[in-house]
Amino acid sequence: MTRMRQKTRRFQICIFTFVFSLASLTRAHAGAPLDLVRTSVDRAIQILKDPKLSSRDKKNERVDRLREALDAIFDYEEMAKRALGPHWRQRTPAEQQEFVKLFHDFLERVYSDKIDLYGGEKVRFGREVMDNEFAQVESTIIQPKGEEIAVVYKLRQVNGQWKVYDAIVDNISIVNNYRSQFDRVISSSSYEELVKRLREKVG
Repeated sequence: MTRMRQKTRRFQICIFTFVFSLASLTRAHAGAPLDLVRTSVDRAIQILKDPKLSSRDKKNERVDRLREALDAIFDYEEMAKRALGPHWRQRTPAEQQEFVKLFHDFLERVYSDKIDLYGGEKVRFGREVMDNEFAQVESTIIQPKGEEIAVVYKLRQVNGQWKVYDAIVDNISIVNNYRSQFDRVISSSSYEELVKRLREKVG
């Protein structure tokens, strides 16, 4: 396997682990972000190990559970806004609303396609850094062969609840990664072309 393919697969695994580890935060409150993330990871690992949900015919059920949970904890509007970058301000309110929904559906397709990538990874937690309504939770994903991947969860308070708006995976921001991709499409073609491509990926 080439270094590029290894890096791509590792990034895909981290996106999935990041997403699924937050699946149980449906009742998140304004408590300590570290406690919330730690609890969610522990619960998610139990779900991933559950033999009743491991068969292929249970994939839709797992995706449904994941969707319901993520809709409660992810700040999709903030994620979409940051992913679109300066192009966000150039869009009408209706276009912004449409893009948030499209980005939501796009991320859902990404994690549903990668839901079978979990291979027994474990998580070790580090520091929690608070800055008023923002917070970061440091962690390390330990893969079965011992390779370690640093993940920093980024959260902010929205109406008294902690919401996840990004994660830094192996020094790569998930949101910034998409922003670079989206900007290239818009700069080389148009915003309409980006929307078209996302719709095609969503199906």
